[in-house]
Amino acid sequence: MTIAIYARNTKDNFPDYLERLLKIASAENFSVIVYEPYLEYLSSEFHKTFNTPVFSSSEQLIAKADFVISLGGDGTMLETLELVRKSGIPVLGVNTGRLGFLATVYKEDFEKAITLLIQEKYTLDKRELIELDKSIACFNDVNYALNEFTIHKKESSAMINIDTYVDGVFLNSYFADGLIISTPTGSTAYSLSCGGPIIMPDSDNFILTPIAPHNLNVRPIVISNNKILSFNVSGRSDEYNVSLDSRSHTIKNNTTLKIKLADFKFNMVCLEGQHFFETLRNKLLWGLDKRH
Repeated sequence: MTIAIYARNTKDNFPDYLERLLKIASAENFSVIVYEPYLEYLSSEFHKTFNTPVFSSSEQLIAKADFVISLGGDGTMLETLELVRKSGIPVLGVNTGRLGFLATVYKEDFEKAITLLIQEKYTLDKRELIELDKSIACFNDVNYALNEFTIHKKESSAMINIDTYVDGVFLNSYFADGLIISTPTGSTAYSLSCGGPIIMPDSDNFILTPIAPHNLNVRPIVISNNKILSFNVSGRSDEYNVSLDSRSHTIKNNTTLKIKLADFKFNMVCLEGQHFFETLRNKLLWGLDKRH
C-alpha cells in the first residue's frame, strides 16, 4: 500500500505530521510519497530533510498512490481533487487549520486516523461533482468542482443579469452580484454564507443561491441534479467571472454556460465513528449554550 501526502506550504503543516506518518509506515510496512513542493518547503523553512519518494503532478500521483492524505483545510481538499481527478483514489482530510467540513480529522487524532485507515476501518463517502460543459475551454480537463460553480460580476459596482434555464425551460432572471450553483457537499460552503440551506451529502440535488440579489423575494432553490442548467449573462460590463471551487476565469458576455452532474465521484474516507451530523454539530457549535 502507498499513501500520498499533499499539503500547502504553510506554517501549520509542520514536519511532525510527516515524521509520525513515516514512523507508522516503517512499523506497518507501507510506502509514503510526498508532494515535492511541500517536501522542499519543510527543508527550507524547518531545515528538515526526508529521504522520501515524491510526486509533483496528477499523473505521478495516480500512478503510485492508493490513498491520499490531504493535510490542511477544505481549500487543500479542493486542490487534492485536481490531483486525483477521475482516478477514484480515496482522500482522507486532516484539518490543521480552522473551520472545515471536508477535512474532518482533527490534527490531534492524526495517528489514530492513520491506524484506522490501514486497518480498513472506514467507508468511502462518494461525493457528487458539478461539471461545466467542455465547450468553455478555460478550465481545460479539470472542468468540474466538488463544492460549487459560481457566476460573479467582474466590476465592483454594477450587478449582472443571469438568465437561468432548467432543461431548456426558463426559470428566472437573477439580477444580482452573482449566482452560486452548489452541490450537496458545497451546501456548507459559499452557498451557506449567502443564505443557502444545508442538505445531506447524498441528496442528489443542486442548490441555486443568488449573491446579494436586487429583488428581496428571490431566494435559494433546490432542484434535482439530473437536470442540465444553462445560463446567459448580460450587464454593463463586457465580461464576468466564473469559478469552479477556487479556480476562476473571465468570460465574455452572452456566452451560454451549461452545467450538469459529473459522471464520476470524489471518494472521501469516512473513518469508523465519523458522521456528517457530528461534523455539523462540531463545526457549527450546535447544542452549545454560550450564555454562561
